[in-house]
Amino acid sequence: MLPSQSPAIFTVSRLNQTVRLLLEHEMGQVWISGEISNFTQPASGHWYFTLKDDTAQVRCAMFRNSNRRVTFRPQHGQQVLVRANITLYEPRGDYQIIVESMQPAGEGLLQLKYEQLKAKLQAEGLFDLQYKKSLPSPAHCVGVITSKTGAALHDILHVLK
Repeated sequence: MLPSQSPAIFTVSRLNQTVRLLLEHEMGQVWISGEISNFTQPASGHWYFTLKDDTAQVRCAMFRNSNRRVTFRPQHGQQVLVRANITLYEPRGDYQIIVESMQPAGEGLLQLKYEQLKAKLQAEGLFDLQYKKSLPSPAHCVGVITSKTGAALHDILHVLK
């Protein structure tokens, strides 16, 4: 087909602008699950990283005004769930994800909650030596209330031998 017969001829700039508008209006806001890699934080305070899974990856940016609300420091290899907008960086023609919020996912979430609770209790002084109690001495006498023919009695006697 000759150029004069085609429905439209785009400049590169116009094509990238059209694709960006399509991505932003058609996709809207999405949730994406993935693993962080190539995390960087330049002097601007913005975060740049790649989200990936087993077969694909996408570049992401999280601007300083959004990443201030994140309660953890993203680490390479960490599984996260992000709420983001898809856009196209027009000068390069690269599509990218602009992240609005981020939370840990999977095992990373459990580890983060554990570490946050531990830090909170530490800040309250609950791990101080003054609160520690010594272990009680071993029991010398054990009372068992059960039937004479029950399996519980035989189990206890077996363990005590």
